[in-house]
Amino acid sequence: MSKPDQVLILDPPCDLKFKGPFTDVVTSNLKLKNPSERRVCFKVKTTAPRRYCVRPNSGVIDAGATVNISVMLQPFDYDPNEKSKHKFMVLTIFAPPNVTDMDSLWRDAKSDELMDSKLRCVFELPSENDKVNDIEATRAAPAMNSVKAEPTSAAMPAAADDAEMKKMLERCKRLQSEVNKLSEENRQLKVRRADESDCVKHWLLLFSRMLNFFIIHGDADVHNSFVASVEQLGRQYFIISILQSWAIGLTS
Repeated sequence: MSKPDQVLILDPPCDLKFKGPFTDVVTSNLKLKNPSERRVCFKVKTTAPRRYCVRPNSGVIDAGATVNISVMLQPFDYDPNEKSKHKFMVLTIFAPPNVTDMDSLWRDAKSDELMDSKLRCVFELPSENDKVNDIEATRAAPAMNSVKAEPTSAAMPAAADDAEMKKMLERCKRLQSEVNKLSEENRQLKVRRADESDCVKHWLLLFSRMLNFFIIHGDADVHNSFVASVEQLGRQYFIISILQSWAIGLTS
């Protein structure tokens, strides 16, 4: 049995476009409109979950309502010759009455109840015209800010959404910074362990040579010289007391 057609109206319907540069988080917006008379549950999936942050990634849309989805692409090294293979899928199902456990709903859903839509990710670099428009918009911003207007009921939710979006972007930046910091600490720890291992090997080789020399020339003066050298070179290692005991035992 074939799947039913998607009940939601997606905007954009096919492609999610992300405009660079990609040195920072780039956001693309997706609108989900429910034209039916029933509530619809939705879930957003992607083939590259580590590269994107989706808010919200699931929920319930009331009859006749619209939900705005923010898809945030994490910073990466962009290669114009490499085509993006990332895709998104919007999975939907009609919400049963008084639904509370969303996990059970999706787990127990039948294939003939599920509806889906697929979107392709498209990466674009800004054109020269876009750069000029950005400069003009930046220059016009002070003039626009000088004009005061009373906030309307429609503008207030938009401002709240912008504030929430800024918080999400700042959180993504902090998480990316923490990942880079942990990677650097891990690299330094590996280097430090390698250096300590080389130092121990050098110390054991030096001790072996000095011990052989002491066994061949086993008088009191050489004994005292050997112990003093061991104390000076191996003071930071806990085996110094054991080495002294071995040296005293060889002269007895």
